[in-house]
Amino acid sequence: MSSLTLPTSAGVILLRDTTLFPHGAFPLHIFEPRYRKMLEDALEGNCMFCVGHLRGEEEDDFASSVSPVGTIGLIRASRESESGTSNLLLHGLHRVRFESWQEGKDYPFATIRPLLDTTLTSVEVADFLPRLQHAVEAVLRDLPEEIRVHVRRIFEADSSLSHIADAISQQFIHEPEHRQQLLETTELRQRLDLLITLLQGFQT
Repeated sequence: MSSLTLPTSAGVILLRDTTLFPHGAFPLHIFEPRYRKMLEDALEGNCMFCVGHLRGEEEDDFASSVSPVGTIGLIRASRESESGTSNLLLHGLHRVRFESWQEGKDYPFATIRPLLDTTLTSVEVADFLPRLQHAVEAVLRDLPEEIRVHVRRIFEADSSLSHIADAISQQFIHEPEHRQQLLETTELRQRLDLLITLLQGFQT
């Protein structure tokens, strides 16, 4: 992923109650004509587009109906049916802010700016990591063994707390408002505290 260059603008699929996290995988069924065109353009270009969280009804002024932070994703696989609809898998790459919405496309199209995470000291990592692991283990306690093994591999495979937090958020946080709040919290300490609190809420 580090070798990919993010574009400065991209198509945006607008979805209610839906948030894609960086490092998360997201299946999509593309059927609307405007998004079929967006997918076609993406496949002919850099294979990227964004997921935007639609707040309520869609309005002509996207800035007033779409959350300001979304995620740009990379198309990992796409299969088009005879009817022209497509099923695809989108892999989340990076948080982005929708800076402005552009005209001239058949689908929502925005100028985007990547949002960078804050960094943690080694002391902070040593504090947050076991707290997050403990909260996750409590949630896993009553789940099947194969799920527990899969989630534990997230901690083993990645040394970045930011990546781990996003992967856990993608899998375990289901309330749309909480998911979007986690996505928009770029201050990593605050995001980790929020995620741990939400996970602990499953135990009450």
